[in-house]
Amino acid sequence: MSLIIKDLYARVKDGAEILKGVNLNIPKGEVHAIMGPNGSGKSTLSKVLCGHPDYEVTGGSAEMDGQDLFSLSVDERSRAGLFLAFQYPVEVPGVSNANFMRAALQARLPKEEELDAVAFYKNLRARMKQLGMDPKFTARAVNEGFSGGEKKRNDVLQMMMLDPTYAILDETDSGLDVDALRIVSEGVNAMRAPYRSFLVITHYKRLLDYIRPDVVHVLYNGRIVKTAGYDLVDYIEEHGFDFVKEEHP
Repeated sequence: MSLIIKDLYARVKDGAEILKGVNLNIPKGEVHAIMGPNGSGKSTLSKVLCGHPDYEVTGGSAEMDGQDLFSLSVDERSRAGLFLAFQYPVEVPGVSNANFMRAALQARLPKEEELDAVAFYKNLRARMKQLGMDPKFTARAVNEGFSGGEKKRNDVLQMMMLDPTYAILDETDSGLDVDALRIVSEGVNAMRAPYRSFLVITHYKRLLDYIRPDVVHVLYNGRIVKTAGYDLVDYIEEHGFDFVKEEHP
């Protein structure tokens, strides 16, 4: 079973086309990385897959374990096992972290079933400890007043609690110092499993030194133009993306 993207075209609503025929196949159990220059469409791809209302699909398809992803609403995609860690996590004033995650998990249960509160808080505290988060963050409003690094840890905490099948990390490394990057990466690596896949979007090698991908793609001008193993990360670190621009003017 896989996340399969075929000839995907998408644009900003009433705006320019950004994705121009993206093809990807991410099997269960693998970590794929997408790198590329600014403006290539990396973040657009993550938002389109998760159903961001500012974008519209103009061609192609995406299937998650055989199910048409674009036929599902945003919440249905989440319940089906898709998760997005934002490049810029949003603040949700007035809603505590604990209540937010508890409500999200409760929404996935049958109507007659209640979430086990004791088990929930035990798991939440264990995950927070793993990420080096103060337990006081359970009572704080979601991301309100958080530093950049705290927001990214909170996103990974949500991912751990929701336990998705396919997780997209959109530049999770931006705004993190070395210690926070290591802790967040350890949290992600702890979730690697044969039944779960990751799509890691980043500009930099430093994140991929911690979360080592099985496959590396370069997205440029709205298309995947190169796919290789980890050696490609080292090549990009040394040479930048000029070689891509030369090969695909």
